[in-house]
Amino acid sequence: MLFISVLPLTYSIAYSQENTIPCSAPESSMLDFWVGNWELEWTNAEGKTEKGSNTINKILGSCVIEENFSTEDGSFQGKSVSVFDTRKLIWKQTWVDNSGAYLDFTGGKHVDSVMFSRRVIDKKGNEQIQRMVFYDITGNRLMWNWESSADDGKTWTLLWKISYKRKV
Repeated sequence: MLFISVLPLTYSIAYSQENTIPCSAPESSMLDFWVGNWELEWTNAEGKTEKGSNTINKILGSCVIEENFSTEDGSFQGKSVSVFDTRKLIWKQTWVDNSGAYLDFTGGKHVDSVMFSRRVIDKKGNEQIQRMVFYDITGNRLMWNWESSADDGKTWTLLWKISYKRKV
């Protein structure tokens, strides 16, 4: 039993000796543009404008990006945590929400955008790629798209487009 309890400690010590400043890789700050309090706006499937908010924080020694999303009426709420995996050199994000969804993504910087994606099997048994794309990023605004592809990324269908405006 002593052997099992010493392994995590040994790993932590060895890892901390390799990385004296956790989360100091330049890639670890890639999502810093997203940190803050945001007002959101989008058009739903019926063509009606909806609003919400998103609060993004750096937590756990600034190693983790924490997202707290809510529609204006609070009927839909979700959270994500994102972290840069220094061993695989890729960002990982996990999303959960009050509909019971659990989504896991990987991603990173792509030219002038930040993209996270995942492969899933739809209800008909077909593979799809789902992705979220952050783009048109400025200090106080950004756009976010939720898209899917049924042809291995050759074409994309826009499912949800959110406009972010930083709260003052």
